[in-house]
Amino acid sequence: MIVKHVVTQPAETVADITCDVCCQSTRVEGYGQQFGTLQAHWGYGSKHDGERYEVYLCEPCFFRTLSALRRERMVNTMFDEEPSTAEDEFGLVRRGDFWSDS
Repeated sequence: MIVKHVVTQPAETVADITCDVCCQSTRVEGYGQQFGTLQAHWGYGSKHDGERYEVYLCEPCFFRTLSALRRERMVNTMFDEEPSTAEDEFGLVRRGDFWSDS
């Protein structure tokens, strides 16, 4: 007779993730948590060596932040000989990735 012992780990449940900017819930009714993150891990030689940052953003705050970064890029490159033509796609990696297919 073979006896198997099954050990189960309790699943970690996140009740809610709030936006670090506006302090609102990132939960979308019927769709779960919908948020973006701004992350950094600064390594050896940087002014912030060993520091890690992670900021959670709701959808409106994420796109406001992205818009501010686009403006900053525009200001920094406005006198370049060959201006960037993909301003609307700044930071966009993929479209139509509804189920996070890799």
